[in-house]
Amino acid sequence: MTRQTYFIADLHLSENRPDISAAFFDFLNTHILNKDVDALYILGDFFEVWVGDDYITALSADVAKHLSAVNDGGTPVYFIHGNRDFIMRKQYADMAAMTLLDEQTVIDLYGTPTVILHGDEMCTQDTEYQNFRKKSRGWWWPKLMLAMPLWYRKKIARNAREKSKLSQADKPIEILDVVDEAVLATFAKHNVTNMIHGHTHRPNVHTYKVNEQTLTRTVLGDWYTQGSYLVVTPQSQELISTPFA
Repeated sequence: MTRQTYFIADLHLSENRPDISAAFFDFLNTHILNKDVDALYILGDFFEVWVGDDYITALSADVAKHLSAVNDGGTPVYFIHGNRDFIMRKQYADMAAMTLLDEQTVIDLYGTPTVILHGDEMCTQDTEYQNFRKKSRGWWWPKLMLAMPLWYRKKIARNAREKSKLSQADKPIEILDVVDEAVLATFAKHNVTNMIHGHTHRPNVHTYKVNEQTLTRTVLGDWYTQGSYLVVTPQSQELISTPFA
């Protein structure tokens, strides 16, 4: 049987979107569970919001149960934080049998060194967001937030989501997309020719020519109206979108 590796991002799982979680569980049962799959990589914004590993909902417990079953079936699950779930910690990762990876990680993808990431750090034109990102990824901000009472963290999360929606509505789409200079710098930093990321919700495959080398950047889609995933084999890669029923 052909070896396969799957990549997903930007599911934004939440209690108010049971259709997304149902599509995700169907995806696991159809493509991953007890199949000949080498790995499943989740590249951030898995949940719509994450206020701490001490707040386990019926949904997050159900997700953890499904992912544990995937791992028990022989397929390891790897997770890179996104801008919605960057304070997820090892407690929940262990519960879901996921391995946490660095925000930019190079993997050997069937002989092709590939950098995988959520991708928000490459949206450098959005200076307002980048300033927040720099602060929130520091050592002190997550520690401070996680020390706050749960009710207060929930309030902060609600306010942040409303502020983000208003801010994004006023910004041109180009501001919210990655910048080529940042993309090329990331390729150069890791000395690779292949990249996979999410965040922008603009699924596509982009190529660049640099010093007679072809660089390939694959963008994963969101799961608002379809299941979006990348499947890679030793011979090929295919970006697939399956509309919700």
